[in-house]
Amino acid sequence: MPDAMTPRGTWPRLQRLLSLLFTAFLAFSWAVPLIWAIIASTRPDSEPLGRGDIWFGSTVTLASYTRALSLAPFDLYYVNTIIIVSLILGVQLITVTLAGFAFAHYQFIGKKLLLFFILLQLMIPTTALLAPNFSTIRQLGLFDTRLAIAIPYFGSAFGTFLVRQAFLGVPRDLVDAGTIDGATWWQLLRHIYLPPSLPVLVAFGLSSVSWHWNEFLWPLVVTNSDKSRPLTAGLVRFTQLGEIGAQWPLLTAATLIVIAPLFIAFLIFQRQFIQSFVHSGLK
Repeated sequence: MPDAMTPRGTWPRLQRLLSLLFTAFLAFSWAVPLIWAIIASTRPDSEPLGRGDIWFGSTVTLASYTRALSLAPFDLYYVNTIIIVSLILGVQLITVTLAGFAFAHYQFIGKKLLLFFILLQLMIPTTALLAPNFSTIRQLGLFDTRLAIAIPYFGSAFGTFLVRQAFLGVPRDLVDAGTIDGATWWQLLRHIYLPPSLPVLVAFGLSSVSWHWNEFLWPLVVTNSDKSRPLTAGLVRFTQLGEIGAQWPLLTAATLIVIAPLFIAFLIFQRQFIQSFVHSGLK
């Protein structure tokens, strides 16, 4: 039998080592922007970034964080963001579940065509819908409100497709047994379709929260004051403070304040996050 010292035994160990080194390189490469943002945020404001001097300053200070918190109402931004994200997720879970159930359980005329048009929305760039969505919001009298930010996302083509695929994986025998026992459509959905599909809903919920927490363009277009702006739109004020450009220590500090909740949540619950995506089949 070959041992670890023979060429045949050494090659698998070398492959594992190379794979580990390559993975570590990729992880470090992806972490560089975050590492740089943390370091840049600790530079003194009096030491602007220059060519060849983009890392540590002469001292490490947290003054940029204190100044960022004083220049913007982050408490209001956090409240707005949490309300908007929660509202979107709550409505989406209802709409995608009911839509997925309809496409998976029922047979009706035009079913495939309707599903085709819903999935066609995935191919439309978000920027192409800014003008018509903005016009609709103005006509409804919702400009500069939290609801205006949330309304366009109440339906999700991606979520509908994901839930439909999960419901199609439910054994038909269980559905037929429930129907024979006299279960209503709501009971079928609650007791047969939903329990094995919870990982899919959790994975979709995580994707939705992450996406809408970081959404920037639409909230910027449809808001005009701090009373309804989320965190990302509030960052705009930090790009307009410098006379010759952005103040990077201040801007990176404000950015880290915005992403901190999601980042900390991922570090704490990363195993649960990954398991939800693995069990859902979402990549």
